[in-house]
Amino acid sequence: MRCSWEEYFMQIAHVVATRSTCSRRQVGAVAVSPENRILGTGYNGALPGTPHCEIAGCLRQQLNIPSGQRQEICRAQHAEANVCNFAARYGVPLDGATMYVTAQPCTTCVKAMVTSGIKKVIFDSDYPDELACKLAKEAGMELVRFSDLVGKADA
Repeated sequence: MRCSWEEYFMQIAHVVATRSTCSRRQVGAVAVSPENRILGTGYNGALPGTPHCEIAGCLRQQLNIPSGQRQEICRAQHAEANVCNFAARYGVPLDGATMYVTAQPCTTCVKAMVTSGIKKVIFDSDYPDELACKLAKEAGMELVRFSDLVGKADA
C-alpha cells in the first residue's frame, strides 16, 4: 500500500536524523513546498567546521541540564534551524512550506521557522517546551502531531 505524503516525509525526516552528531537526541527535519517538493533537510549537530559533540563532549550533559531547558548551553544547532539557515544561505524560499520534524520544535526553532515563512509543522515526538506551542499559535503557524494524521486519507 502506498504511504501518505505525511508518512513519506516523516520517514525521510527520521533518515535525516541518523546524520545527527548530538550525543543526547537525534532530530531530523524536512522542509516541503505546498506542491510536496523537498526544499531542504537538516539535522541537529555542531556548527560547520567545529568539533562534533561526540568529540567535544556535551556541556548540557556535564551540567545535568534537563531536556527543554537552557537550550543556549549547547554547541549544536537544532535541525529546524539548520534547514532555515541553509535555505537562507542558498536562496531557497520557505514561505508557505511545511516542516516535518522528528521532535516537537523548541522556542528558538519556532522563531526561526515563523520568520522563514513556515506555515505548518508536523512533528513526531514530544519536546517539553510550552512557550514554543504558544508562540506558534500566536504567529499562526500550525503545529500538528504526526500520530494525529496517521491513517487519514491521502490527497
